Amino acid sequence: MAYNIKKTNTVLRVSYARLLETPFNENLVLSSTGCANPVLNPLLSCVSNAATPFEPGWRNEFHAGLQQAFGRYVVFSGEYVWKYTHNAYDFGVFGSTPLTFPIEWHNSKIPGIAGRVSVPNFHGFSALFVFSSVAAHFYTPQIGGAGAAPDVIGAFRIDHDEKFNQTTHLQYQIGSRGPWIGFNWRYDSGLVAGAVPCAGGNCNNGPLGDDTVVDASVISPNQQFQAGLFCGSVRATPTAPISSSLGANLCPAAQYGSTLISIPAPGTEDDDHNPPRIAARHLFDLAVGHDNLFHGERYKWSLQLTAVNITNKVALYNFLSTFTGTHYVTPRAFTAELGFHF
Repeated sequence: MAYNIKKTNTVLRVSYARLLETPFNENLVLSSTGCANPVLNPLLSCVSNAATPFEPGWRNEFHAGLQQAFGRYVVFSGEYVWKYTHNAYDFGVFGSTPLTFPIEWHNSKIPGIAGRVSVPNFHGFSALFVFSSVAAHFYTPQIGGAGAAPDVIGAFRIDHDEKFNQTTHLQYQIGSRGPWIGFNWRYDSGLVAGAVPCAGGNCNNGPLGDDTVVDASVISPNQQFQAGLFCGSVRATPTAPISSSLGANLCPAAQYGSTLISIPAPGTEDDDHNPPRIAARHLFDLAVGHDNLFHGERYKWSLQLTAVNITNKVALYNFLSTFTGTHYVTPRAFTAELGFHF
C-alpha cells in the first residue's frame, strides 16, 4: 500500500509478504544424505550418522518506506525491512574446500534499513548518497543439512551482517556537453568475520577458558597472516604463526591484536551481540571523462580515466567467509576507456 501526500511531496508505503523458503540447490542431495555416508561423514564434521533431510521454510517480511522531496533539488527515500524466517537456510562448507552445501537453522531474524539521498542536476553538479544497515541473526539448533552445529547455543550472526555502510558520489560537468569529473567515497563499518582467535567470551580460544591468553592455533599461520594478527612486535607470516614467551600460537591478551580485523576485548566476545568484525575502512575513487570529445551528432568518441582506491588502502573485505573465503579490497588501479558510439 502507498499513499501520496501531494501537498508536501511525500510518499508513504508499507508492504507485507508471506514467502516459501526452499534450500539452496548447490549440493542439495549431498547435504540431505551426506552424514549417512560413512566416507563423507568425517569430512563433513557430522555429529551423527543419520540422514539430514530438509523441511520447507516460511518467512514473514515487512517493509515500511518514506519518500520525501525537498524542493526541486533534494529527494530522500528510506525503508525499514524486517524479515522473520522459520526453518532458515544458510551455507556449510565441505572441509577446507570452496564447495558449499545448504544447511537449515531453527529460525532467523533480519532487520535492516536502506536509504538514498539524491541531488538532481543543478548547474552541472549532481550528488548521490546511499546507505544501509543490516543485522542477520540466526538461531540454533541446526535442523537440516550435513555438518556440525556451531559451539554457540542460541543466536549468532552470519557474515553479511554489517552495522553501517554508505557510498557518496559527487559529479560535476562543465556545461551540458563538456568534460566531467566524478568522485566516490565508500565507507564500511565491517562485516562479521569468520573464526578469529580471541580470549574468553564465546570464542573459547583461551587455554582452559582463560581470557588473559589467546590461542591462535585454531587457524593456520597463513590465515593468521591474512587476518593481520600480531603479538606485541611479532607479526604472523604465511609460514610462521604469532608467538610469545608462552610459545608458538600463544599470546597474552594484552599484547594481541590485528591490523585488519576488529577483535573484541578479552572476555567480551559474543556471537550475537559482539562478534569479531572486519575493521572499518574508507575507500576513494576518482574519474574524469568526456562523453563527446569532438561534438559529433551521429558518431561520438568518448574518453574516461578512472582511479580506484586512490589511497591504495590495504583492507579486508571478508575473512573466512562461508560463501567465498577471504578477500582483500581492490588495490589502487587505473583504467582508461576510449569509446566510439554509433
